[in-house]
Amino acid sequence: MARRVKAAAKKAAAKFPKVGRGELVTLLDFVRFAVSRFVEARLTFAHGTTDPVAEAAFLVGEALHLHPDQFEGFASARVTAAEAARILDLIALRVTTRKPAAYLVNKIYQRGLPFYVDERVIVPRSFIGELLDSHFGDDSEAMSLIGDPAGVASVLDLCTGSGCLAILAARHFPNAEVDAVDISADALAVAARNVSDYGLEGQIELYRGDLFGPLGHKRYDLIIANPPYVDAAGMAELPAECRAEPKLAFDGGVDGLDVINRILNQAAEHLAPEGGLLGEVGRGRAALELAFPQLPLLWLDTEDSLGEVFWIGAGDLS
Repeated sequence: MARRVKAAAKKAAAKFPKVGRGELVTLLDFVRFAVSRFVEARLTFAHGTTDPVAEAAFLVGEALHLHPDQFEGFASARVTAAEAARILDLIALRVTTRKPAAYLVNKIYQRGLPFYVDERVIVPRSFIGELLDSHFGDDSEAMSLIGDPAGVASVLDLCTGSGCLAILAARHFPNAEVDAVDISADALAVAARNVSDYGLEGQIELYRGDLFGPLGHKRYDLIIANPPYVDAAGMAELPAECRAEPKLAFDGGVDGLDVINRILNQAAEHLAPEGGLLGEVGRGRAALELAFPQLPLLWLDTEDSLGEVFWIGAGDLS
């Protein structure tokens, strides 16, 4: 793997503008250079960063083994020649391959925590992690949908991919047993690595199968689901960055609702009486409300999304 990355970096650098020694000095210098190249190349930003500045800072920080929270403190620091070469290689690869930055460094952050990713899984960018913090706590001043996190005994993560949501759920609900399901053996291999990295093998169980299929009659206090939800029109217009990701993780059928329809139709059989379903559907709100007009879906907003995630209690699904 390292040899292939090095070869790709050398090939990318050959097609990239040359930078003279000493022309770029500090971390901010390299961020500015990267932003210029990203804008020039008209890259798409949809994989954990939303603009060229954030993406440039992410790549520079990863090249220097800095957590994003550390970047500001080192922004004016100088880099060594070897570090500069690594940064420039990553910038060149991002532009010439158009692969998501997370694949180039095999890392993405969710809620400040690092997770391993590669081309076997979609790059995580779910809003559900933020909602676990904002809507599933015991703060009486906040809107809590399920009560005391310590009282949640079982959680199911459908379409787990890299396993990051299952891991965030395990950390948020410390007394819960967490099951995570995916149809892709490749995705589950990545999820297993992340579960192991966080030492959560005793709390998280991974299952391969189609949604509820491998779970029998098990019931859960909370089901979270971030399934494929891109409709046919969206699939036809995916940018190059997204086409580098597994198609299986995007394709939600003609209207984008193929998988979420099945989840809503089966979830009641797998929820505890006081439990509920938290589901992400992207821009599918209107289509979902049209398909299930009888369901009182509660739409939840985050810092970067409006009405892309819904909540519904078990009683309303019965």
